[in-house]
Amino acid sequence: MSDNSKLVAAKRTDFGKGAARKIRRAGNIPAVMYGHGTDPVHISLPGHDTMMALKQANALLTIVIDGNEQLALAKDVQRDPIKPVIEHVDLVVVRKGEKVTVDVPVHVEGEAAPETVVTLDHNTLQVEVPATDIPENLVVSVDGLEAGTQVLAGAIQLPEGATLVTDAEALVVNVTAAISAEALEAELAEAEAEAGIEREESEEGAAAEAGEGASAEAETAAAEGDEA
Repeated sequence: MSDNSKLVAAKRTDFGKGAARKIRRAGNIPAVMYGHGTDPVHISLPGHDTMMALKQANALLTIVIDGNEQLALAKDVQRDPIKPVIEHVDLVVVRKGEKVTVDVPVHVEGEAAPETVVTLDHNTLQVEVPATDIPENLVVSVDGLEAGTQVLAGAIQLPEGATLVTDAEALVVNVTAAISAEALEAELAEAEAEAGIEREESEEGAAAEAGEGASAEAETAAAEGDEA
């Protein structure tokens, strides 16, 4: 990650839920910045610019306070469970040249062999990387991979200077044979039989049988009428 977003922040002295609501009503986001043995600094961040900057995982931010710049990473982002709103951000101070441990998303690309299913067992991998060079994602190519292929964490190529923290034997991508509709139906029937579940007739089947019964009754009545 070569670029970082610059956010101009304002120090705040009012705290509590009421003060936080007031900040959010003004279109800003309450935040706290700490790390490297410094005292926590409570700040207010510009709402729109902060939301745009934090759309990317592990975004490196330049926080400007009273004209002074400080690099920081978002350690915790509290979001509203319903509305697309950030309620609070915890920022950790970082410095150029130091390494940080972060969770980096895994991105799968390519098409596996026909009649296979690709399963992503780990959405992220934990790596130690330079604070100023955090990758956006780690790419795993499944192009042409056959059923039975497994990609472990240790086999994934990392950017220069990065070290894998996740267990190297952790399964990341699993390629399996696709199950046919017939095989799936057979497995479901077997599972239901083992559980003692009797499968009910489908609505279409029941309707068809009902129609056949009504037709048979009509034919019988007609035959009896002819005999009379």
